Amino acid sequence: MRAACLVIGHMTADLTPEGERRLGGTAAYASRTAHALGLQVRLLTSVAQNEPLLEDLRPGLQEVCVVPADNTSTFENLYDPDGNRTQILRTVAAPLGPLDVPSAWRETALVHLAPLTGEVDYGLAACFPDATVMLTPQGWLRSRDEDGLVRFRHWFDADVLRHIDIVVLSEEDVADAPELEPAFAAEVPWLFVTRAERGGTCYRDGRPYNYETPQLPVTNTTGAGDVFAAAVMACSNQLESNMAGVCRVAARLGANTITRPWIEGVPTKDEAQAALMLLEQE
Repeated sequence: MRAACLVIGHMTADLTPEGERRLGGTAAYASRTAHALGLQVRLLTSVAQNEPLLEDLRPGLQEVCVVPADNTSTFENLYDPDGNRTQILRTVAAPLGPLDVPSAWRETALVHLAPLTGEVDYGLAACFPDATVMLTPQGWLRSRDEDGLVRFRHWFDADVLRHIDIVVLSEEDVADAPELEPAFAAEVPWLFVTRAERGGTCYRDGRPYNYETPQLPVTNTTGAGDVFAAAVMACSNQLESNMAGVCRVAARLGANTITRPWIEGVPTKDEAQAALMLLEQE
């Protein structure tokens, strides 16, 4: 039987410059990637009633639990002439807490906490004592002002992190507080910090290991870190024995993501299986 994973977080609607609504969010990218890598995927999320983008995501899900909301979390990215991004969070779906997790799901072996809008309750970290729990803390490292403008938020909570096995974040997530990188590295067993085309760093109990990433043409960088994280989770049972191999797999799939636009960048099953062969390389 294939291993099961549980992803918790908002799938989102991402508004394109052309005015389209595109499926997005860490939960969406991670769910599709985990499915491509052979996992049975459960998703706990919140969207508006009859949200069509959820139907786009369903084919890769074994089970989905939706907390009803008035709105789907919706992001708009605005770029100035120099390419600098301003992110606006237009609407937010409902919060997700321990009581929203179906009782049968609490025995899931792999759990990905994927906050994007601050929607994931901190108490969820302690709900899965027998699981490997991974956190992508992007949504706890930012806040939204009254106009929807997304800003950095300093977050570090040792009481939450003691329940976390793996943290995956980008250097951009902590650019306003670089001291958070060594703090996370000292607090959790595994920390992965992605650095775009420069590869990244994997910390094991605070000890760093730098890895490289394939250099590929960029179409759209959205979701690359989410795909990387999902690959780490899927291969997490090999981290102790083959950390370098896990980094190769995750870096390959994350790099592939940038060659296609938006959610189309998630790996196909063939791409996922080809990447898994990198576990065997020396």
